This record gives sequence, C-alpha cells and structure tokens, in this order.
Amino acid sequence: MNTEFIGIIATFFITVAIAIPLGKYLAKVFAGEKVWTDFLKPIETLIYKLSGINVKEQMDWKKHLKVLLLINSIWIIYGFFILLYQDKLPFNPDGNPGMPADLAFNTIISFVANCNLQHYSGETGVSYLTQQFVLMFLQFVSAATGIAAAIVLFKAFREKTATNLGNFWEFFVRSITRLLLPLSVVVALILTFNGTPASYEGKDQFISLQGDTINVSRGPAAQMIAIKHLGTNGGGYFGANSSHPFENPNYLTNMVEMIAQTIIPMAMVICFGYFIRRKKLGYTIFGVMTIGMLLLMIPTLHSELGGNPQLAKMGIAQHTGAMEGKEVRFGPAATAYWSTLTTVISTGSVNGMHDSTMPLTGLWQLLGMMVNGFYGGCGVGILNYFIYLIIAVFISGLMVGRTPEFLGHKVEAREVKIASIITLLSPFLILAGTAISTYVFTAHGDVAWSTEPKAWLNNPSFHGFSEMLYEVTSSNANNGSGFEGLSDNNAFWNVLTGIIIFLGRFLPIIGPVAIAGLLAKKKFIPESAGTLKTDTKTFALMTFAVIMVLNALSYFPALALGPIAEYFTMLK
Repeated sequence: MNTEFIGIIATFFITVAIAIPLGKYLAKVFAGEKVWTDFLKPIETLIYKLSGINVKEQMDWKKHLKVLLLINSIWIIYGFFILLYQDKLPFNPDGNPGMPADLAFNTIISFVANCNLQHYSGETGVSYLTQQFVLMFLQFVSAATGIAAAIVLFKAFREKTATNLGNFWEFFVRSITRLLLPLSVVVALILTFNGTPASYEGKDQFISLQGDTINVSRGPAAQMIAIKHLGTNGGGYFGANSSHPFENPNYLTNMVEMIAQTIIPMAMVICFGYFIRRKKLGYTIFGVMTIGMLLLMIPTLHSELGGNPQLAKMGIAQHTGAMEGKEVRFGPAATAYWSTLTTVISTGSVNGMHDSTMPLTGLWQLLGMMVNGFYGGCGVGILNYFIYLIIAVFISGLMVGRTPEFLGHKVEAREVKIASIITLLSPFLILAGTAISTYVFTAHGDVAWSTEPKAWLNNPSFHGFSEMLYEVTSSNANNGSGFEGLSDNNAFWNVLTGIIIFLGRFLPIIGPVAIAGLLAKKKFIPESAGTLKTDTKTFALMTFAVIMVLNALSYFPALALGPIAEYFTMLK
C-alpha cells in the first residue's frame, strides 16, 4: 500500500481513537459529573467572581441567546477599534499599519464568527498584539460560543421536559478551561519543538543562496496555530496558512494539525449521545457524518492522484499526481485529505492552494461547505445537522401518517417553519451573494467603491465563476478558505462577505437552539410501537437522503456553471 495512504488511514483512526473518549469526557464535564479536571474549579470560580456571574442562575433558551449575542457584540466593537489603530499600539515590532475600516469590519466579523476569512496577509496585516489579544483571543471564545450553544441543545433533550437549560456562562467557561486551553498547550508544544516560532521578536534576516538578504517574519505563531485548528477557526498566522513551513514544518505537524481540527467536532457528536443518554443515536449520527465525509474524500483523492489530463496530453509524467499548488513535503494525497477535512469541518485552514486543485476537487470542497453538517465546526456542526434531523423527522412522519416526533416531543408547525427558514438561508446567502458579485463584475467595472471589479479575477470563464462562488460559500459556512485567484481585499468583497459571515453564523445558531427550547417545554410522549425511532439505520439513510436532495436541488445549477463546466472544458 502507498505510504501516503497509510498516513491518511493512520491519521483518521488516531483521530477517532481520541475523539470517542474525549466525547465521553465532555458529556461528564457539561453534565456536572466528577472528572479528573475538577482541580480547575477554583480557577473557574475566580473567573465567575471577578465577572460578577451567578452560575447557579438557570436560563431558558431565550436568555441563552440574549447572552450569546450580547457578548459577541461586545467583542465585535472591541476588536474593530484595535484593528483600526493597531499601528499606534505596542507589540508591533515590524511596524504594520492599521487596517482600513472596511477590512477591519470584515476581519472582526470573520473572527468573532469563527470563520477567519482573511483578506489580509498575516505577516504584514496585523501586529503581534492584534494576533494574540484580538485574533487568538477570538479563536478561543468563538469556538467556546459554538460549543456552549450546542450544550444548550443537548440540555433540552437530557430530561423528558425542561424549561431551564443550564447557565450559558458555565458552559462557555468550561469549554475553554476544560477543553480548548489544555489541548492548545499540548498542540502548541508539539509545534514549537518541531520548528514553529513562538517568540515576540521581529523579522529575522538571512542570506539566500543567490546572495540576497531576506527578511523572514516570525512571532508567537505556535500558540495561535494550535487554537486555530482545535477551535476549527482556520485563520493563519502567516498569509500562506498551513502550507507555510513555519506553520506546518513537517509531516508530523501535518498529522497533528489534521487531528487537532477534527477531534472536537467528532467528540461533540459522541458527547451528544452520551449526554442525552442515547448512545446509539450519537453513534448513528457519527456514522452518517463519516459516510458523508468519505463520499467527498474518496473522489477528491482520485481526482488529485490522477493528475492533470492536460499535462498528460503533453507527455509530462505525473507519478505522484497533480502537484500544482501542493507542498512537496506533504504530497497530493495528504493535501487532498486535508482539503476534505477543512471544508466538511468549518476550519478553512489549508496546507495547499485550493485554487490550484483539480476542477472536481473544487466541486467536492464546495459541496462539503454547502452541506456544512458532516462533523462541522465546534458545536455548530451538530446544530447544523439537527436542522436536517428535524426536516427528516417531519418528512418521515408524513410518510407514515403520524405526527412527527423527536425524542418524545411532537414536532409541530412552529418548529418546522424555523427549520425550513434555516434550511433556505444558506442557499439564499450563497446564490444571492454569488449573483450580486457576478453582476457587479460583468456590468459595473466603473463603480468606484468596487475597486475595479474587472481586476478581481486572475482566471476568467468557469473557474472565475467558481472563485466567486467559493468565496461566498466559504463565508456562509464560516469556513474561511478561499480560491486565492480572487482579489478580495476591496470594499465590495469586505462588506459583502462580512454581512454573509454574520448571518451565516448566528441565524443557524439561533434556529436550532430555539427549536430545541420549544420542544423541551412540550409534554414528553413515551415511546410506543408506532414511534418513529431516530437511531436506526433506516432513519439514518432517510436523513442522509434529505441532506443530499436538499443540497442537490439548491446548488446543482451553480455548480454546473463553475467546477462541472470547468471539468468538461478541461477534458475537451
């Protein structure tokens, strides 16, 4: 067997081996049961005391959402002004300038929303202070926000009937102290000992083989790279993200970073099953997500390892596969595996350039973000999947002539309406955003604030359309990766994607939490012979079919105009 495939298989099974016990641990942590990290309780108590938080206060789903939205609004204001005036603040040894208002708006929305779409280059766009005390800080708290929101949903189904769903601040703080911070220390140490910078010194210099003096950026990179993956954030310390040799020095760090970005999304699914005392349901959901991921990964591997047919016609050998945009130290197989993970999970980090991948690989990357429910981001992945579950329950109930039920609670018109709105939200944002950008590009090259749209694309025709479609899809999915042939640092793209990121982040959190809160208050209905069970293979297949049909109907025309048309043009 090819050694690259051995590396991929080993990485996946190590990830699963970590995620399952981690999920069991998280279920105990958030249920308030005794765990080995209870020695951190005094620190948490001090945080609550200094913040004036009463963790014994029970919140309903509305109070949870109010607190969540309020604290995120404060972070937006705080970060926006620091980005504007970072050139006047300390810890800026390289003298990087403050951001323009439109770029600061896009950046702060992106990091608060766990998207980390970057329209700037990390080496020159932000200072050390901004990297650590704004962006890295937000990578912790945005991930904790998603996890806390998911635990609210979990709480709704733990008891038969519930109005009080725990305390948001307790879930939020424990997500950081018991999970994100300890794991980040471990990953950061591994990266540091493998050559990733972790200092506060400015640029270093060396003499190249050609005799040129080269300035090399460095700084506290290892710390940020650890949480960027564990929190499924994805924002790179350096502009080239994890294809940069400082962010990802060797194959070991490549494996560690792939494992880091996957374990918490996987663990949250396992946590759900154990937390609500329905382990079989948790593993059933995990199975559906894994099959979905494999159905995207396998054709991606085939596409990249098969090479470029245009180069083959020229008689150029491609023994290792399509190497354009890939790092030699990783190869096309590990890059293809990474590109699948980073798009099915809302991480968005890259160890190769997605813009250089084969057309069908771009198709699978886009589909992974459009579905946005196979593992997904920290906490929000299970929230997105929950919407598909409710739709599947509703359709299945109609098919068998019964009132739809989920875990002993009737799913009625109000819940289905909310689920339908959230289901339609993503196609609306993606297709409307792409349509607007295409219109501006083709018809309004003279609009001053759009910064010459005709210069947006380095690649015209079908691939240029894919670049715009990818940018909008990545924004909506809170992913943050991009087809970098698109010149996106201008007022048009900064404002458009900033709005899409905000709506694509918070409405899909509000919807599932609201549905869960509404269901939790309803009278519990004991299971009977006629109850539709949601932890069976049949229902798993039904849910998978719902995911496929909804996304195919929503996105096939756009995909046909982009990566599919590009693929057939390449063959011609």
